[in-house]
Amino acid sequence: MIRLGAVNIDTSHPKAFSEILHAGNKARYVAVYNDGFRGDDEVEGFIKMAGLEKRCSTIDELAEMVDLGLIHGCNWDTHLSYIEPFLKLGKPVFIDKPIVGKMGDVKKLREYAKQNAVILGSSCMRYVPEVTKFLTIPIEERGEIVSIFSVCGVDEFNYAIHAVEAIGGLIDRGAVSCEFLGGSDISGTRGETYIVRYNNGVIATYSLTYGIWQKSVMTILTSKQTYILELRGYDALLDRLVSSVESGVVKTAPLEDLIESIMIMLSGRISREQGGGPVRLADIPADDPGFDGFTFERSYAAAAKKLYI
Repeated sequence: MIRLGAVNIDTSHPKAFSEILHAGNKARYVAVYNDGFRGDDEVEGFIKMAGLEKRCSTIDELAEMVDLGLIHGCNWDTHLSYIEPFLKLGKPVFIDKPIVGKMGDVKKLREYAKQNAVILGSSCMRYVPEVTKFLTIPIEERGEIVSIFSVCGVDEFNYAIHAVEAIGGLIDRGAVSCEFLGGSDISGTRGETYIVRYNNGVIATYSLTYGIWQKSVMTILTSKQTYILELRGYDALLDRLVSSVESGVVKTAPLEDLIESIMIMLSGRISREQGGGPVRLADIPADDPGFDGFTFERSYAAAAKKLYI
């Protein structure tokens, strides 16, 4: 049985992941470390719900107990501060979406990659069966991808990363630029649309709404027909995490692919702030402030309902 350790239980993912894992017999959460906004009552609730062995007082203690650490904090600006104890022990770590939110942390991730650190991630939408099934269709039958349209809801980064990661599941890597196309405000609902240009000529657009949950849906136009995919589920992501630990071979996307999704969204944010126009990923300033994880954490915590009692 693969032993998993949860670092923070800010989001619903530890609960949902645990429920899925308990339906099988390959992996379980066995311990938790929490210094996030969830109170002791919810930590105890998670311990009982998931049948954990222990609440750890340090990350080092947690890392010693488990085969894989899962960083579930909602503040992406703190994600990298938790991973060192796992990496020192040669253990893999999963960083929940979005893995990071600024170029300074992108640089750190690349340094970890050079050290052969095993960092897994990130959005489940990259791995859902609808995406992988599409890719198994012979190109002669489905045609070459011409353009992709991906939609999501709720917010500009924490949730909208799903839309960009889903695109990445189809194209892998090669984004050149991202451009803010425009926004709208209909009956108090803000919507925005961005276009990503790839070095193979493919274009992808992603649209999001603020404050409103939307189904994750992609429309794929190929040289032969149109495909509409409704994306859902954590199962495929969890299967890849478990398989990565079992086999010792990374089954999730390469770290540089995950980084590209972050850089696409950073370019889009810069374009929006500049009033539009394409912003090349290669031109993102090293000191760009990125997306503010601490501000997001405060708003997320203020709106969060209790999940683990």
